[in-house]
Amino acid sequence: MAFKITDACIKCGACAANCPVECISEGEDKYIIDPDRCIECGTCAGCCPVDAPQA
Repeated sequence: MAFKITDACIKCGACAANCPVECISEGEDKYIIDPDRCIECGTCAGCCPVDAPQA
């Protein structure tokens, strides 16, 4: 199951900058993960300062 970014997101961009498959883009209120491209590696969760990406 692909990761999803919760409302805890502070839009710092760390997840998008570190995603190895570039499946994260900036949304209106938070960053968004494309579930069709996410490889479930957890890189986004590991670099997020507020633990917004959740599996």
